[in-house]
Amino acid sequence: MNDANRPERTRPDILFLSFFGVGFLPKAPGTWGTLATLPFLYGLGRFNPPFFLFIPFIIIVTLISSFVTETVQKKYNLHDPQFIVIDEVLGMSTAWLFIQKHNLAHLMLLFILFRAFDIKKVWPASYFDKKVEHGAGTILDDIVSGVYAGVVYLVINAFFSDYLNFI
Repeated sequence: MNDANRPERTRPDILFLSFFGVGFLPKAPGTWGTLATLPFLYGLGRFNPPFFLFIPFIIIVTLISSFVTETVQKKYNLHDPQFIVIDEVLGMSTAWLFIQKHNLAHLMLLFILFRAFDIKKVWPASYFDKKVEHGAGTILDDIVSGVYAGVVYLVINAFFSDYLNFI
């Protein structure tokens, strides 16, 4: 990325999209963005909140993220730059909606499943990633990956819950 296309890291929109700069960490920013989400989700899970309370929040932040992403991508002439990790935050948060027990084993399983689906881009995530040119495509592929991770997590939990409850 040349200097003309290098976003200022202190801009509020860049801080938001990079999840407070996490997206600028070297090597695997998507993994770092997902990891940075875990302490928040773990902390929320300690209160055992009803999952449906977070659905409106995720929808609103997804909409905001889609439009901010579109604006930044146009401004800097970029498509799905690596520093944007708010999509991983939202994708992991979506997967978290499926969690059955708020402990580290369950959270780590969700993390592994989400990263696998995010990297693999199973359809329709691949459609959003490759075909939707708007900033929404950058965000929505991770939401889809979060849903896939959550559903697979539920299946694994149904058969192996005794093994997941050790922490």
